[in-house]
Amino acid sequence: MSYPEITVPQEEALSLDTFREMDYYAVAQYHLPIELMMESAGLNLALLTATKFPNLKTKILVGVGPGNNGGGGLVAARRLAAWGYEVQIDLLTEKLNELPALQLKRALKFGVKRYKNVIPDVIVDAYLGFSQRPPLRENLVQKLEAFNKMKAYRISLDLPTGLFDSDSQLFFNADTVLTLAAPKKILYHPQLVNMQLFVADLGIPSEVYEKFCVNFHLPFNKNSILKVNR
Repeated sequence: MSYPEITVPQEEALSLDTFREMDYYAVAQYHLPIELMMESAGLNLALLTATKFPNLKTKILVGVGPGNNGGGGLVAARRLAAWGYEVQIDLLTEKLNELPALQLKRALKFGVKRYKNVIPDVIVDAYLGFSQRPPLRENLVQKLEAFNKMKAYRISLDLPTGLFDSDSQLFFNADTVLTLAAPKKILYHPQLVNMQLFVADLGIPSEVYEKFCVNFHLPFNKNSILKVNR
């Protein structure tokens, strides 16, 4: 399946600070439930993964953090399991926030399994997302180092875990990133030149994009996932 394509130059993409402000504004002013946005993020992540890997025998590992990004990963895991894929999850911590904890219960009910060192075909990174801050905890550094050495295809939700402004920082070496709501400047990082970039609809109204001076058009009326040319 091919997705509608848009071209967004780096200077028009959003900074993380602007995106955070836009995200919080949309939630507060338009009463968008976090759980609804989490469902949208996870469904789009599952759809993109299934489009790239239609064979139901594909083994998928989803890395899950304690916050909303992890919750989106758990929604994707649940959806993929419901469609017939073999899905495992790697929890960064057992102490999840309230909504991700609920999503974990749902995912396990749907047949998602905890990671048991099965070699995956696809690794989905949903550990931290746009709220991440350096430094990374040691156990996460070890996970990223191990996953980057595997031959599996790598997909990140919103931002690759560990991607900061410094070129020396270890980060999840994603082949594809599905970013949320709008492209971010950090995804134009020189080390990501070969990465495919997609953007997913979260249901944020057009008035919010206008308020935050988003100058490019996002035709989500054509598809909830768009391919971004940088």
